Amino acid sequence: MSVRTHFQRRSRRELQPERQFVAALLVRRARRRRLGRERGVALLLVIGALTILTVMLTESQDESSADFASALATRDQLIAEYAAKSGVNLSRLLIAAEPTIRKAVSPILGLLFGGTVPQLPVWDHAPRVLGAFNDKEGAEGFASLAGLDIANGKNLGLDGAGFELEIVDEDSKIDLNAPARGDSFSKARLGSQLAGLMAGPQYDPLFSSRDADGQHSDRQAICGAIIDFIDPDQDADQSFCDPTSMTAQQTGAEDGFYQSLPRPYERKNAALDSFEELHRVRGMSEDFWSTFIDPDPDDPSKRTVTVWGTGTVNVNTANPQTLYALVCSNVDPTTTPMCHDPMEAQKFLMAFGLVRTFTRGAPLFGSPDLFISSMQGKGLFGPVLTSLGVMPIVFKSNDVLKKQMGTESKVFSIYATGRVKSGSRITHSKIHAVVDFRAAPAPGVNMAALQTMNAAQNALTNTAGSLSTAPTTAGGASSGQTAANMAMQAVLKPSPGGSIIYFRVD
Repeated sequence: MSVRTHFQRRSRRELQPERQFVAALLVRRARRRRLGRERGVALLLVIGALTILTVMLTESQDESSADFASALATRDQLIAEYAAKSGVNLSRLLIAAEPTIRKAVSPILGLLFGGTVPQLPVWDHAPRVLGAFNDKEGAEGFASLAGLDIANGKNLGLDGAGFELEIVDEDSKIDLNAPARGDSFSKARLGSQLAGLMAGPQYDPLFSSRDADGQHSDRQAICGAIIDFIDPDQDADQSFCDPTSMTAQQTGAEDGFYQSLPRPYERKNAALDSFEELHRVRGMSEDFWSTFIDPDPDDPSKRTVTVWGTGTVNVNTANPQTLYALVCSNVDPTTTPMCHDPMEAQKFLMAFGLVRTFTRGAPLFGSPDLFISSMQGKGLFGPVLTSLGVMPIVFKSNDVLKKQMGTESKVFSIYATGRVKSGSRITHSKIHAVVDFRAAPAPGVNMAALQTMNAAQNALTNTAGSLSTAPTTAGGASSGQTAANMAMQAVLKPSPGGSIIYFRVD
């Protein structure tokens, strides 16, 4: 080995630790650089996790808030609906108690009406009379009316809820369902009343333009279409709507207008169940609807027509427009100025409006005869109407007019709105119920007599059921028939609160 090689090997051995140190230093520096690049990853992961959790928590909170608000709204809606139902039932009780109230005031009012006191419109004062069973505001109104302090009363009023009431006398309106009876008198009566309602020349532009079906429909055409849609026969009845015709007769078969429509349908040929069905009648445009059917949807008392009446018009509660139609349908329009002169018609409407304001809704006429004599300028109110500009009127037939009038109502529309206030939110629920009191016994009537009558009817039904071939019980009627009869009797049992014939919740 040469000396040079020996010294080279020795130097490599001596430099080995230094090289290792430098290599370790380079590795440490590389690791530091790598760790420097990865620094903050954990923080980013934590921030990301917190962001995701925040989103999930917010979404969960929104869902919980929505569910909670929905539950509160459902609760308030249910409470408002039952508050409205309470208003309906209390109104039925008030109307049923009218004969008792009338009997109590008969000694005073009998002097004015000659001994016979007509039905009192207690329903016009229902919001205040029933205020004791309403919320705090209603209770205050009742206290001011009666002069009583009901603060110490028990089981009065509603906690956290209240109701608003409006009761409309359906017998104070023209009954559109009269032709459903099928007789000529009912058709002629409705035809003349509709003709009187539409007689004013101020309505001429309404019948000179095209209707909703693109047709030109005059007064007689629309009047006849209403009668044809409701009556049970298949004859055209426009002649009943001619005020100059004294012997109205059918004029042939009904046309096929409804069958020629893009979506054909049949006439109902039966009594209407609601006003919505009138939209299907030929010529029933929106202008006609807002003029003669429902002038103000927010004030049903302004309606002049109904589909729930008994057929006669209560002259004590009818609005001036309905009385105008009733009068003009029983006179010769060519010789009665108010039926063809808008200025005279306005005098009639204003006169009755003023009289109703002065009497505060009290009944004016004890009988149809008193109304006729008043319109003729006689009796107690005749001179008053004459002084207000209403000239005496001569009717075609007093007897025919009497058949169209009455002084007592039996069918009522009850519009009840329940309300619940929760914070700044107010929840409403509206109910429209039509109640028929024609078969309703007076409160306090001897129900034993009614039960005896029902028992007799059940006996007759059971006797008829015994002829059936079904297995019978010892009483002679099958067990199924007996149960069915008992159920029917329970449903048909007369109630002093009347029978609900229409019910709608909004």
